[in-house]
Amino acid sequence: MLLSDTLFETYTSIISNKARTGLTILGIVIGIASVIAMVAIGNGSQKSIEESIQSIGSNLLMVRPGSQGGPGNMVMSSMGSADSLTMEDASKIEENISYVEAIAPVASGNKQVIASGNNTNTSITGVTNEYSGVKNVEVEIGNFITKDNQTRLSKVAVIGPDVKADLFGEDVPSSELIGKKIRIGGIDFTIIGVTVAKGGSGMMSSDDIIYIPLSAYQQYFKGDKYLSMINIQIENQEDMTLAESAIETLLLKAHGIASADDADFSIMNQSDIVETASSVTETFTILLGAVAGISLVVGGIGIMNMMLTTVTERTREIGLRKAIGAKRAEISKQFLLESVALTFIGGVIGIILGIVTAWAVETFFSTTTVVSEGSILLAFGVSTLIGIVFGYYPARRASRLNPIEALRYE
Repeated sequence: MLLSDTLFETYTSIISNKARTGLTILGIVIGIASVIAMVAIGNGSQKSIEESIQSIGSNLLMVRPGSQGGPGNMVMSSMGSADSLTMEDASKIEENISYVEAIAPVASGNKQVIASGNNTNTSITGVTNEYSGVKNVEVEIGNFITKDNQTRLSKVAVIGPDVKADLFGEDVPSSELIGKKIRIGGIDFTIIGVTVAKGGSGMMSSDDIIYIPLSAYQQYFKGDKYLSMINIQIENQEDMTLAESAIETLLLKAHGIASADDADFSIMNQSDIVETASSVTETFTILLGAVAGISLVVGGIGIMNMMLTTVTERTREIGLRKAIGAKRAEISKQFLLESVALTFIGGVIGIILGIVTAWAVETFFSTTTVVSEGSILLAFGVSTLIGIVFGYYPARRASRLNPIEALRYE
């Protein structure tokens, strides 16, 4: 049988029962679309998390007070409950570690803030002038904390957009806030700048923060020389691990500690955080794809069911063809081609629907999605494989029918 004849027979068979064909294809369409959409959501989540981590700065090492003995210790350290890091430590790191590009020590805590009859409880972060460069903090209007502010213990503040909305309302122009007073923990500070919104929520929000000079924070609120964190920007990402090891050795010696197991500080590597987050989201993406892939198997079973039904309905036709000389391979090829054609059509429609679904999720639910070429090729390849696997048995069954019994079939 010529290929053109086989293709024509395939086309005729598919359109002979449009309702059944449509329902069969629908299973593949839903499966392919689900895989592409779910993987796109997983990839989007991974991209969003990585961008969120990178937005706090690049090539960062974060030294916190307190040992890294577990999640509880890390939380306590971030709240400033441990006292072990000082400005002297920050200076030693900057002077002795050649990998360091910039360093930004920090002291922070939550305080009640009052302005214009409104109040809020937010994070007050004492910083130096290097902080904005190290942590990618941009000022929408006004200025950030300067070296002069740090030297003079100036009572000045740079507020985040969420603080601005809580204290003054979202509709008030940022330019009108420069020079206004806010009361932090009972002490008046003058606003000198408003930062650009970076997004985030809860404890991860960099918009719900008030920045003041580190010296002022230690003088008026903390009452001692200790730091909550030292942010260190490394010149090259390739040197992150070497820098981390060098800093650990330096601080252990400075604090008179012999073993790293007894360290009164912990170092967080931004690269490790990104890698861990990526690993988690990759697992999440695989899980989503696997769950969606179940519908592909269901769709494949639907195709097998349809092809077996088709073989039964066309038993006399198969017998007649074999009686006039059709070979087993030709009969098998025809039914296998019909199965692959169904999954091919379903695959094309499913890819389009999956891309549209991913776009709709991003547009209407503000969730980042990333449709990758790999997921499209994988979904399309799997659909074709399903057509072959689930179409093989019906095709083989059709080719092995006895022509005499097939002609007698009622």
